Amino acid sequence: LLCAIFVRNLKVTNPGKGQLLLETAVSGIYSFFEDILGEKGKRFIPYLMSVGIYIGIANLIGILGFKPPTKDINVTASLAILSIILIELSGVLAKGGRGWLKSFAEPMVVIFIRPLSLCMRLFGNVLGSFVIMELLKMVVPAILPAVFSCYFDIFDGLIQAYVFVFLTALFIKEAID
Repeated sequence: LLCAIFVRNLKVTNPGKGQLLLETAVSGIYSFFEDILGEKGKRFIPYLMSVGIYIGIANLIGILGFKPPTKDINVTASLAILSIILIELSGVLAKGGRGWLKSFAEPMVVIFIRPLSLCMRLFGNVLGSFVIMELLKMVVPAILPAVFSCYFDIFDGLIQAYVFVFLTALFIKEAID
């Protein structure tokens, strides 16, 4: 819905302030991931941006009083599984089938550690902040939860989105190299 709203009146000449802001944000995020992934990893940037936006918005839903979807381990596990498939696929595309299989003969096989780490880090942090906010609402229901909500719902939620996509990008870069 937001994409439809933001891109409905785009212009090549004389763009408006909203379009300039949108283009600056998208190009900034794109160049951030391009710096991490390099030229070979450009094809994975749309996935990373999409997942980052999804997790960011999913974590910010708590501000409106809804339960964040990332508080459910099934959501974080599915995101981690999608990311690990993309990471391994990037290794196959960069090294070929044989080269990718050879990489498992290296000192330690860590294929199950990456998705577990991505899943549990996101799930644990989002669930922890949700529990702390609920406890604060029970103990001091008036003003204090609003202050902590700014931290737990906004700052921590966006940091968790950043960490998830940043680690996924690093794992993709490692698989490509």
